[in-house]
Amino acid sequence: MSKAVKWTNLTRRQISELLQQHEGICISVTVVDQLLKKHQFRKRKAVKTLSAGESEQRNEQFETIATLKQTYQAAGNPVISMDTKKRELIGNLYREGQLYTTEPIEVCDHDFSSLATGIAIPRGLYDMTDNVGYIQIGTSHDTSKFACDSIRYWWQTYGKQRYLFANSILLLCDRGGSNSSRYYIFKQDLQALVNELGIEIRIAHYPPYLSKYNPIEHRLFPHVTRACQGVILHSVQLLQDLIAKTTTRTGLKVFTTILDKPYQTGRKVAENFKSTMKIVFEQHLPQWNYTAKPELHLI
Repeated sequence: MSKAVKWTNLTRRQISELLQQHEGICISVTVVDQLLKKHQFRKRKAVKTLSAGESEQRNEQFETIATLKQTYQAAGNPVISMDTKKRELIGNLYREGQLYTTEPIEVCDHDFSSLATGIAIPRGLYDMTDNVGYIQIGTSHDTSKFACDSIRYWWQTYGKQRYLFANSILLLCDRGGSNSSRYYIFKQDLQALVNELGIEIRIAHYPPYLSKYNPIEHRLFPHVTRACQGVILHSVQLLQDLIAKTTTRTGLKVFTTILDKPYQTGRKVAENFKSTMKIVFEQHLPQWNYTAKPELHLI
């Protein structure tokens, strides 16, 4: 604990008994409660406000992202914030939250993954221009292939109809996980994706320790969590139905589907990919900014 913070983990009754034992002062727990309040003691949770680290070029990257967003939206191109939500265990297992019910909700007394009948991995895409979320629910593993399949489904089902004249897609994402900026397996799958779709995808990663600034983290995921809280997920279909009902007073809409296919973990990058890839890295902060351009195949 910080030396500047005065604290105690004693209960009110313990404080009352210790005062009587050591000081001869006899007071009730109600008076203890009043004294604690008078001296600014109240129950508090730890607040996650301190950064785990600093990025020397954080401001430069935030300025880059702001410029890209403005440029893409002005040109009528999509600006998409992307991330994976915490996986959910499927089965009669405990989940946080409360519901109005006519009877008690009984679940397993342990929430071991071995007791689950399956898992659900919500992969989210948030359209910053339209305030619309698109969530693809995977049932296997969160891999770079799953990330690219999610982008593919969004573009083919919604994106290209909404952005008829788009010539580029801007994706804002964290620098870790299945869309990591450090590993080339995501870049390899991304290159294969743009070759198939025929449209370039520009990636801008948020700097280390700053994923909370990714718009999807506060414009989509909290509302999805609220829509699902307390409900026991007996099936992936139930999770999909709950997510689809997510809305806000500002007009948020969410479309969702299930991508029920296996994804292999531990895949390696092709030996010649780094030497032949068409990924274009920006001159400024290339570790976080790059573009996958479709390869032209001559017939």
